[in-house]
Amino acid sequence: MTTESGPTPEVVPHSATVLAQDKRITFVPGGSPAVAPVLRPGGWRFLALLARDMRVLRRDLFGFVMRSISQPLMFVFVFAYVMPKTSGSAGSAPAPGGISFATILVPGMVASAVMLQSIMSVSQPLVMELSYTREIEDRVLAPVPLWMLAASKIVAGAIQGFAAGLVVLPCVMLVHAPGQAPHVSLAHWPAGLAVLALAALLMSGLGLLLGTIVEPRKLSLVFTVMIVPITMLGCVYYPWAALGRIQWLQWLVLLNPLVYVSEGLRAVMVPGVPHLPVWAFLSVLTAGTAIACLVSSRTLRRRLTD
Repeated sequence: MTTESGPTPEVVPHSATVLAQDKRITFVPGGSPAVAPVLRPGGWRFLALLARDMRVLRRDLFGFVMRSISQPLMFVFVFAYVMPKTSGSAGSAPAPGGISFATILVPGMVASAVMLQSIMSVSQPLVMELSYTREIEDRVLAPVPLWMLAASKIVAGAIQGFAAGLVVLPCVMLVHAPGQAPHVSLAHWPAGLAVLALAALLMSGLGLLLGTIVEPRKLSLVFTVMIVPITMLGCVYYPWAALGRIQWLQWLVLLNPLVYVSEGLRAVMVPGVPHLPVWAFLSVLTAGTAIACLVSSRTLRRRLTD
């Protein structure tokens, strides 16, 4: 007579630890399992995606710095150094209210640097990954939701834009003709960092949106057509209040997101210059960031799942 035995039960060691649904369960001999929560794996996955982008940035640090400072430094060199030297008093005449043009220019140059670096650091690599290298397919196959992939790209681009603003600020403050030093206040630096962070997130979200809806061969054309008008009409070289004599243009430029970045930094750095109300630019930056990030995440998901 034979007896059929069932499967041999798995023997748990004297002290074993297993993971079950984000809980760490430790079996102790003679006692009940001890349960301790651990960090959800999603957090580590997000940090891993972000670390990859930061590693790429670190390997191209010199190129990042040169891309960030080249255009703002050239503008400041021409308008704050060359023109006062060549035009005498005409080139160094202060703006209405006794504010020099170099003072008006500093917040605008920082805003322009944040915009360009945040948008380009997301859109250009994304277009390459989606069309030529297909590198993004490796991360799509990773056990992470697509919204986390979009969030990592937005945050990585925002970090680069934020850093670009911090790099450009001392450069544009130091380059000027004798007697043309900008009078910029850093007393409200926490508010300035908050505006920089919101601006970087907003522009990074817009960069992700452009990278997902624009065809790769047309991206350079879009930048050529859009960047110059956005910069020229973004209150970079003049405060928004100065457009009061052109009422239709003053209201039209409010469609430009760069206006709120320039005016926000100008309100913090040069509070004596007329600017948009604080509630206005903070509301637009906050709501615009949320909308841009949400819409760009959906367009990226649609692009990857089609």
